[in-house]
Amino acid sequence: MSSERQARMADRIRVLIARRLEKGLRDPRLGFVTITDVRVTGDLQHASVFYTVLGSEAERRDSAEALRAATGMLRSEVGRQLSVRLTPTLEFIADGIPENAGHIEDLLREARERDAAVAGLASGAVYAGDPDPYVKPREFDEVESEEAESEEAESEEAETE
Repeated sequence: MSSERQARMADRIRVLIARRLEKGLRDPRLGFVTITDVRVTGDLQHASVFYTVLGSEAERRDSAEALRAATGMLRSEVGRQLSVRLTPTLEFIADGIPENAGHIEDLLREARERDAAVAGLASGAVYAGDPDPYVKPREFDEVESEEAESEEAESEEAETE
């Protein structure tokens, strides 16, 4: 099957399940669920539905149980709406995006703190040797002017003696 057809079917399944969850299920365990992604296998026989739940860990567990209990009803509704020969099986998978985002935020905060500490150390730092340890080549004009100055200084010393 073409990947375009897979993408269209995955998008359609996502919309259908989201609409059904928006209308509400009769299960009081179901919390505020958001369908984040749907991935369909190449043979269009299996759909993995990724979701997130807003709330505590207990609400996430309860919502997962409610979705598992409603899988058959949701699959039959998807089958009616899709009008395909074989309705794909549905598997609900809790999406780890919120936890991953929190972990990334913690890492970024730690990096900012370390950068600030290094910048604080660097502001009071001094060079161990000369500020510019590299010898720079002198320009030809500078050499001539220094020689001329030294000759004038020698001639003035000779006159004063």
